[in-house]
Amino acid sequence: MRLFAAVLPPEDIADELAAEVARLRQLPGADRLRWTGRPGWHFTLAFYGEVADDLVPGLSDRLARAARRTAPFTLAVAGGGQFGRGSVLWAGARGDVEELRLLADRAEAAARKAGVPMGEHRRYQAHLTLARSRDAVDVRPCVGLLHEFAGRSWSVADVALVRSRLPASGVPGEQPRYEVVARWVLGAGG
Repeated sequence: MRLFAAVLPPEDIADELAAEVARLRQLPGADRLRWTGRPGWHFTLAFYGEVADDLVPGLSDRLARAARRTAPFTLAVAGGGQFGRGSVLWAGARGDVEELRLLADRAEAAARKAGVPMGEHRRYQAHLTLARSRDAVDVRPCVGLLHEFAGRSWSVADVALVRSRLPASGVPGEQPRYEVVARWVLGAGG
């Protein structure tokens, strides 16, 4: 299974972000971007890639432990930026971002301890992908609007293990499908 650990924003926060994305999509050049659908809005903690079925139970146990060791924390979708030359447009986070980073480190460590092959460790950058492009796109107008965006805060109460199914039809614009495999409550049981 193609898996990753993530923090998923609640529906009311996604509604707020959807209104901002609608504004962004009206900007010049926005039509050159492939916009991520709402089901794809998440803060990835650790991307595991293809995980062998026999490793999933151990990964799940270790993610559950990581969740228990992390107290709930406050987060908001705010700001944003780009990776590359406009190849990825993203919204950022504010609030207890260090707690989010710690949870990301724990999610990565859970995979390593469970025997899931992980690439090189990179410093965590909290981001929620809004759009992508294969070509360089001038997304400065979008980044400018995102810089001013500050959504409402929510209490992050759980971590999710998500399965990603890549598009197989070859239909242009088809999005990956995401399925929550499991969720663990933060701070449960001490």
